[in-house]
Amino acid sequence: MGSNLYGILTIVMIAEFIFGNVSNGFILLTNCIDWARKRTLSFICWILLFLAISRMVSIWEMLLAWLKYMKNSFSFLAGTELRVMMFIWVVSNHFSLWLATILSIFYLLKIATFSRPVFLYLKWRVKKVILTILLGSLIFLMFNILLVNRHIEDWMYQYERNLTWNSRVSKFGAFSNLVLLEMIVFSVTPFTMALVSFILLIFSLWKHLQKMHLNSRGEKDPSTKAHVNALRIMVSFLILYATYFLSFFISLIPMAHKKGLDLMFSLIVGLFYPASHSFILILGHSNLRQASLFVVMYLRCGQKH
Repeated sequence: MGSNLYGILTIVMIAEFIFGNVSNGFILLTNCIDWARKRTLSFICWILLFLAISRMVSIWEMLLAWLKYMKNSFSFLAGTELRVMMFIWVVSNHFSLWLATILSIFYLLKIATFSRPVFLYLKWRVKKVILTILLGSLIFLMFNILLVNRHIEDWMYQYERNLTWNSRVSKFGAFSNLVLLEMIVFSVTPFTMALVSFILLIFSLWKHLQKMHLNSRGEKDPSTKAHVNALRIMVSFLILYATYFLSFFISLIPMAHKKGLDLMFSLIVGLFYPASHSFILILGHSNLRQASLFVVMYLRCGQKH
């Protein structure tokens, strides 16, 4: 039973890895082609481009973590190698979460219809607001890197003192738990901002539908469609974001005594977020959706011939 479960989880993890690379690679390739043709990209396309890059790096980092674990080489990482791995993971995770949050705020400012002076001020300066949030998030990234680097220094000190395999494994487990707890803490802020944006967008849609109540167009109204489409993307983001949080907690609490089973559960849950949300973004963005339909039609025509 254990070997069957292990095999099933391996297949699921590989499928998520492939799906995540395809969906994010499609976003990356489509925007790169558009930039090569037009020599320019819209603001939201730049966000999607860098979001796809950060997620692809995160996906490959998760695969590398799994391979390292399978070789029992985590506990014997050299200082430089450990620093590079942790730096890449922290940076890719940071931008994967913050850029998705910025996308939610962008939808709120572009679509919501509030008449408050503060909101209108932000709405008219949406690019400056987004850039300010992005630059502000770098402060969180800096503190996160500094804390992780401090934990690495402590781990390397213990590594040099404890030469037995069991002691190194134990100390590395404590180190990884501290890093995961910090990732959870640093992820709370972007999640809260995305949640607030979602609630405000719901309220805006409710007010808009009230105004449209006597209008026969109803849901066919372009503004209503934009609201609904943005809400779908933001709902998917929040749900998948929550599953990503869950993957951190799974890593903190061993679920099974079998080798690698707890990490495998964590990776499966963690991979579900960057793969699935990018696919939903493709369906929700008109240019990406049209490009995906073109690819599907091209493949169908190729099969007929």
